[in-house]
Amino acid sequence: MHILAVAGSLRAASINAAFCRAASRLAPADAPIAVYDRLGELPLFNPDREGDAPESARHWRRSVGAADALLIASPEYAHGVSGVMKNALDWLVGEQSFVGKPVAVVNTSPRAHHAHDALLEILRTMSADVVEGASSSVALLGVCTGEAEMLASEPVRDRIRQVVAGLRGHLLDPRASGPRMGL
Repeated sequence: MHILAVAGSLRAASINAAFCRAASRLAPADAPIAVYDRLGELPLFNPDREGDAPESARHWRRSVGAADALLIASPEYAHGVSGVMKNALDWLVGEQSFVGKPVAVVNTSPRAHHAHDALLEILRTMSADVVEGASSSVALLGVCTGEAEMLASEPVRDRIRQVVAGLRGHLLDPRASGPRMGL
């Protein structure tokens, strides 16, 4: 079992990237999480280049294709999905390996519901298997913004473990996925 965590922000101090790194450190041995940190290398999506995609896009596609599931944590910009996340997803639209891919979506700023809802719509349109039992809002903005803080906070560690356990449980038995956590 292999989970790929992706943050939709390029900021060095991104709460979403910190969440992904913390999830990677807290993941159980039988469900390791690798953090994909190369979204900034992707050129703007151009359908004319889809068949002859640049190496960065091929690497992204291979990484997603090799993962059993994705964990996405992405911010909201001007009530929308971040450009870097939307661009990355656009590079996957034509990929058969993405169809039915289990995806957990984490919202680290519950006030950012516009982008969260839009991201869910995009993923469902792309035929992802959005795992409701692993998707969650985790109120971190202004409270717990760095990886070390997240790892030091028992309630945050517990929420991260719940997200990972929900995704892991879905991979082991997709019919057993429970209700949405905290959304």
